[in-house]
Amino acid sequence: MSSKAGELPLKGIRVLDLSRVLAGPFCSMTLSDLGAEVIKVEIPGRGDDTRAYPPFVNGESSYFMSINRGKKSVTLNLKTEEAREALHRIAEKCDVFLENYRPGVTARLGVDYETLREVNPCLVYCSISSFGQTGPYAQWPGYDLIIQGMGGLMGVTGEPGAAPVRIGVAITDLGAGMWAVIAILSALRAREKTGKGQYLDVSMIDGSVSWMTYMAGNYFATGKVSPKMGSAHPSIVPYQAFEAGDGKGILVAAGNDRLFGMLCDVLGLGGLSGDPLYVKNEDRVANRGTLIPLLQEEFRKRPRDVWLEAFRAIGFPSAPVYSMDEIFADEQVLHRGMLVEMDHPKAGRIKQIGPVLKFSGTPFEVGLPPPELGAHTDEVLEEIAGYSPEEVEGLRERGAI
Repeated sequence: MSSKAGELPLKGIRVLDLSRVLAGPFCSMTLSDLGAEVIKVEIPGRGDDTRAYPPFVNGESSYFMSINRGKKSVTLNLKTEEAREALHRIAEKCDVFLENYRPGVTARLGVDYETLREVNPCLVYCSISSFGQTGPYAQWPGYDLIIQGMGGLMGVTGEPGAAPVRIGVAITDLGAGMWAVIAILSALRAREKTGKGQYLDVSMIDGSVSWMTYMAGNYFATGKVSPKMGSAHPSIVPYQAFEAGDGKGILVAAGNDRLFGMLCDVLGLGGLSGDPLYVKNEDRVANRGTLIPLLQEEFRKRPRDVWLEAFRAIGFPSAPVYSMDEIFADEQVLHRGMLVEMDHPKAGRIKQIGPVLKFSGTPFEVGLPPPELGAHTDEVLEEIAGYSPEEVEGLRERGAI
């Protein structure tokens, strides 16, 4: 897995990706951003489900394009023996295999780990699922909504007394994709030592439960279930969103007593920082019910950006609650390269979220655009699997590709 200076760290790693929708594609796009060659296998004529998700740009799904750049698309009808043979021949030349079918489906298709490790003992095989490959819930259908509920996120999200609230993006899918990246990189490192691949079982529920961290710690310590608190924090006050005079949200994070004093000075409420009810954080936690309304009343007296300017002038931690258009106009987001553009053969010039990871010696370069369905079928079958052009055409005629 070693790379030359200036090369992306995963250059030379080839990934065979049978995943679809979100968790798996987010994982494989991250691997691609890191330099891996990703071969995305899709169903002929239909492709990844997200190709049908609106809105569309010249017929191309914006959802699909957001998580599938840098990949090659190959169409295989795995219900046919010839397509399974083709996939085995590709897998023989790959380092990583990724899938997110419900447990048991890959065995029925003949592309499970036990089968493919006979083809390639060095293969790192990663399965992403809702509840994992084992246990009483393994066969349950699961979506991000289900896991947010069962994994704890919805239980601590939302306003007190209100209905449960789903986090606005499919965070448990994306989290599973991130855990899968970590697992794959770790297994590739282990392979350098052992010369062998292995099976990786990544589940959305495990990842969601792991994020409970200090909320679970509070429960373990007290035996009490933490209530929903909106944007507030159970252990720090004030640490939440307020509504400014123009109706926009503003965040303040008074993480210690000194910062609380700075906040009160800006708001013109200097007396509060010396009030016995609010002097120490533990006092403010106990008396948040009276403190927060006082602060909110002051915040409504000026627009959001006026408050932000005042807070930033003294180094107090505060921030706006951004809408989507504000995110991608923010100078820090743009400076960090989190908005990139690339050319797509059908959609034209498209915008993409840039890569998160930055390396001093291997700068990110925009690679392949999100692929059209089956655009690389012939290339992959001929150059990697070793088929002749005539054999590829025969597979096409018989409905295998």
